[in-house]
Amino acid sequence: MEITYDYYRIFYYVAMYKSFSKAAKALMSNQPNVTHFMNNLENQLGCKLFVRSNRGVTLTAEGQKLYQHVSIAYQHIHTAEMELANEQSMESGSITISASEIALHLLLLPILGKFHKKYPGIRLRILNHSTPQAIQAVREGVVDFAVVTTPLKAKKPLKSISLMEFQEIVVGNETFADIQEAICLEEIAKNPLICLGKQSTTYEFYSKFFLEHNLVLEPDTEVETIDQVLPMIMNGLGIGFLPEPFARNVINEKKVYEIPMVETIPKREICLVENHNFPPSIAAETLKKMLM
Repeated sequence: MEITYDYYRIFYYVAMYKSFSKAAKALMSNQPNVTHFMNNLENQLGCKLFVRSNRGVTLTAEGQKLYQHVSIAYQHIHTAEMELANEQSMESGSITISASEIALHLLLLPILGKFHKKYPGIRLRILNHSTPQAIQAVREGVVDFAVVTTPLKAKKPLKSISLMEFQEIVVGNETFADIQEAICLEEIAKNPLICLGKQSTTYEFYSKFFLEHNLVLEPDTEVETIDQVLPMIMNGLGIGFLPEPFARNVINEKKVYEIPMVETIPKREICLVENHNFPPSIAAETLKKMLM
C-alpha cells in the first residue's frame, strides 16, 4: 500500500489540533481540502480515523494507533528538515578531514582558523594521517576529503586537485653556519640524516630522489612527525629536509641554517583528494572552496 506523505502530514495536524479548520489554517489550506484528503486516507486504510462532532474531531481507536506512529515519524522528519536547513545556513554540521603533517602546517591550519571564525557552529574533526592512509580514508568514505602531499596515487573514483607548490631545503645546526659553497647530495648523505618514517610519502619521495643520483637513503633517525625533525636538528642529531616555509622563521632567528645544495630538490605539491562516490556536505564544499 502506497499512501502519499501529504496525507499523513495532514492527518498529524488534524489529530494534533482536533479540528479540521484549525489544521487547515496551520497548513495554509482550506477545510474542504483537508476533509477530502482525510476521507481519501480513511478509504485507503479501510477504517475510520476520526469521530466528527460540532466541537471538532476525536480519534478512533484505529486513529489513535496510527497517530502514535505518525507523530514519531513526523517529528523525525521535521528534525531532519531543520538540521538540513541549519546546515544550508552553515549554523550547524560537521566536517571530517584527513591531513598529512606537512599539508596541515603549510596550508590547512590557517584556512581552518578563518573557516571556524566565519562558521563557528560547524564542528571540525581532523585526522592526522600519512598520505597513503589519508587516501584510503577518502576511498572508504570515512572522511569528507583529504589534504595531503605528493607523491600520491588517486585512482577513480578519487580525484586530486593541486592546491599549492612548496620547495624543500636542507637544514643543519650551527655547525653548518659558515658554509658558503653548495654541497652535492653525495656529501650531504655522509652526514647523519633525520627523516620521516618509511610509511610516509616524504620518505618515498627522498628515496626516489637519492636513487636518481645513484645513492641510497639511509637515515640515522626516523621520526613520526615533521614537528620532531626541527628540534632534533637544533640539538645536533643530524641534518634534515624541511619545507622552506616551515623552516624560514627559525632560519631567520639563526636557530638553524640552510645548507646550500648543488642538486635541485623537485618541488612538491599539496593536493585535495575527494571521492566522487560520496558527494560532500554543504559545509565540506564551503571549506573546499576556501582551500582552493
